[in-house]
Amino acid sequence: MLLSINVDHPEPRKVQRAVQVLNDGGVIAYPTDTVYGLGCDLTNRQAVERLYQIKGMPRTHPLAFVCPDLSDIARYAIVENHVYRVLRRLLPGPYTFILTATREVPKIVQMKRKSVGIRVPDNEVARALARELGRPIISSTAQRPGEDPFVDPAELDEAFPGLALVLDGGAGGMIPTTVIDLTTSPPEIVRHGAGPIDEFV
Repeated sequence: MLLSINVDHPEPRKVQRAVQVLNDGGVIAYPTDTVYGLGCDLTNRQAVERLYQIKGMPRTHPLAFVCPDLSDIARYAIVENHVYRVLRRLLPGPYTFILTATREVPKIVQMKRKSVGIRVPDNEVARALARELGRPIISSTAQRPGEDPFVDPAELDEAFPGLALVLDGGAGGMIPTTVIDLTTSPPEIVRHGAGPIDEFV
C-alpha cells in the first residue's frame, strides 16, 4: 500500500499510521536522505526475519539502526569521546557508522564482531518514524543485491512483496550511505557512498 507523505513536514497522522504498522510487526519502505529504506521494529524478532525474507538476503547481512538523533545511540553502541565528536560533526547525514554494540542490541541484529551500524538520516520522515516508535528502526537499503536502488516508490510494492506499507516521499536517491567502521584504528571505509570521506583517508 502506497501512502504519500510530505518529506519536509511529515503529517503526524501518517507517521502514526506507519508506526502502528511497525508496532504490529509489519515491514515498511520509507524515504531517507539517500535511497529508500526497508525497515521494521528492532525488538520484533518475527519482523526482523520478515525483513530478511522480503529483501531476499542472508541472515549474515548487517542491518542498520535508524535513530532520530544522537541521544539514544549510547544505549545501543559504546560511544567514546573521539567517536562522539565524529558523530556530532557528521550526523544527521548520509553515513552509517559501525560501532561496538552494547548488551541492549538483540542478538538477531548483531554483526559477528558484536558491532552495530548506526544511522541518523538527514530526513524528517525517517527521524519522525524512529521518534514516534520510541526506539530505532532496524533498516536496510531498498535494493536487490547487485542492482541499483529503487528510485520510484511505486515500484517498491512490486519489487518487495510482503511490505505492509510504502511511504511515498517522491523520487529517492541512487547512492546509498557511506559506511565507516569506527571500531578499527584508523577507521575503515566499508562502502563509499553519498557522504564525503576526505577526513578518513
